[in-house]
Amino acid sequence: MNVHIRVFTIGALAKATGTSTPTIRYYEEIGLLPPASRTASGQRNYDESDIGRLTFIKQCRDFGFSIEQVRVLLDLSISSERDCVETRDIAQAHLDEVRARMVELRALETRLQGFVTRCNDACAGVPGSDCLIFKDMVAPPTKGCCG
Repeated sequence: MNVHIRVFTIGALAKATGTSTPTIRYYEEIGLLPPASRTASGQRNYDESDIGRLTFIKQCRDFGFSIEQVRVLLDLSISSERDCVETRDIAQAHLDEVRARMVELRALETRLQGFVTRCNDACAGVPGSDCLIFKDMVAPPTKGCCG
């Protein structure tokens, strides 16, 4: 029986996974992707398993997981000895971080909206040097960045 294994160039792998070729090289360099096999001329060759692994890495990065978290998740994804609770704990910790950032971003949004509203109500159309946004930005916030 003749089994045909599909082989992909780095460009084809990049296109199939929505990543860039420099990103693929970087992931190889840091060990997230195993080194590609090479042709006699040195061209990288990849197979279907590389597409799956790179897609997994890209999804993790799109979710904002750090490189080290991705490394651990990759290890967990192929482990038959480790409990999936580890995966859940990593995801929960990341979710907690995302929620904390969302609180900070909402405060930033509120402060920026205040700047825009004050400018619209009090100084829109005056010379830029007289804009209240600049006066507001030199005044220390009441707490934190966006208190």
